[in-house]
Amino acid sequence: MGSGQVTSTSGPFDFQGKHVTVAGLGVSGVPAAKALHARGAVVTVVNDGDDARAREQAAELEALGITVRLGDGSSLPEGTELVVTAPGWQPDKPLFRAAEQAGVPVWGDVELAWRLRGPDAAPWLAVTGTNGKTTTVQMLASILKAAGLRTAAVGNIGVSLLDAVLGEQEYDVLAVELSSYQLHWAPSLRAHSAAVLNLAPDHLDWHGSMEAYARDKGRIYEGNKVACVYNVADRATEDLVREADVEEGCRAIGFTLGAPGPSQLGVVDGILVDRAFVENRQKNAQELAEVSDIHPPAPHNIANALAAAALARAFGVPAAAVRDGLRAFRPDAHRIAHVADLDGVAYVDDSKATNTHAAEASLAAYEPIVWIAGGLAKGATFDELVAKSAKRLRGAVLIGADRALIRDALARHAPEVPVVDLDRTDTGAMLQAVTEAKRLARPGDTVLLAPACASMDMFTNYNQRGDAFAAAVRELGA
Repeated sequence: MGSGQVTSTSGPFDFQGKHVTVAGLGVSGVPAAKALHARGAVVTVVNDGDDARAREQAAELEALGITVRLGDGSSLPEGTELVVTAPGWQPDKPLFRAAEQAGVPVWGDVELAWRLRGPDAAPWLAVTGTNGKTTTVQMLASILKAAGLRTAAVGNIGVSLLDAVLGEQEYDVLAVELSSYQLHWAPSLRAHSAAVLNLAPDHLDWHGSMEAYARDKGRIYEGNKVACVYNVADRATEDLVREADVEEGCRAIGFTLGAPGPSQLGVVDGILVDRAFVENRQKNAQELAEVSDIHPPAPHNIANALAAAALARAFGVPAAAVRDGLRAFRPDAHRIAHVADLDGVAYVDDSKATNTHAAEASLAAYEPIVWIAGGLAKGATFDELVAKSAKRLRGAVLIGADRALIRDALARHAPEVPVVDLDRTDTGAMLQAVTEAKRLARPGDTVLLAPACASMDMFTNYNQRGDAFAAAVRELGA
């Protein structure tokens, strides 16, 4: 973006009298508009939608003296000197093209929060990745709290960074989840330390290419002070560290499910071990916690715990706090959540596995599996997922709009696996899916809801899909 009339350096900025356009209402747009208005900016909010919720939010802002234009998010208001956008707005929207042509910078809500931090603001420990962000950030916050630090899990996790930065609560450090959308619009963000957990194709319709998606994820490492944490098993994350421009003395810290080398955290005989933040890391290691301290101890969740531990250790947290924080942590609902055991079969809800990368991690945690999958594919293909997981499958029950894509991949790569294809989308579909899965399962098996697809073809969101699965299991159990 051009430099325009608003400086794009990262120092404090005087918004008094500046004409700022906020793109989008919602979770980030409303607090952004209020914060800018409170600092003397002349704020205009533009929003594509004109529904009841938008009108309610618009009325709230207009009562403060903020101009709101509903149903028109494409044209740049005259005199705009800065655009602050909601993270979900795609970069190719006409509004942003007009801003670029006019030399007007575009910030996201994360960039605005970063600029509005006070001189003594809490440093940020930042996490991104295709999967595992929320769990890792929550684990990190639990560890930091166990160390006696004032902290909160904020950002893409549903707690506005603006609220955290501008609120009255004082923090020692923030555990920050950042999406690729947010990072795209955050040019001056400089974290204390940051982690990219993994990279797999996702949101390519928004970013335009895998390269652009990875580049936006990699922005999280720019200007890191102490540690850039990467996944040893995912070479692309290490490549992003190599490309990052960091502060002198910042180190690359790997995490691995195997035995760690120097400057890595890993696992030895069921123990989480640190060979990065110890004296003489060539010879010494620090025990942090046991794998049994992690709930649930699935491989991808152990990786999340190692990444969280690495960021906490980069901030100087003692080993005992890592152990205590991991013991205290419990994941949110619908993330490899054990629902019940019926007739010797475990029923596990991982409705949050909304893409193939997440489903692959979930499938790797169990065997044998009766797999419930399907929904909206979002352009994904399933051959690699099925080929890697075929040997673990006892059977598959397919639901949702794009189930044929998974059925065809199963026919190619796991032709011996029995498949039930459910052609219904009514409220009873999940009960039938679980009933069919129970019929296929044997004692010792796991019936796993790991859809590898989005939920909106049949459900409001992945939470409702997971709730339907759990309700169906309970009904069968009764």
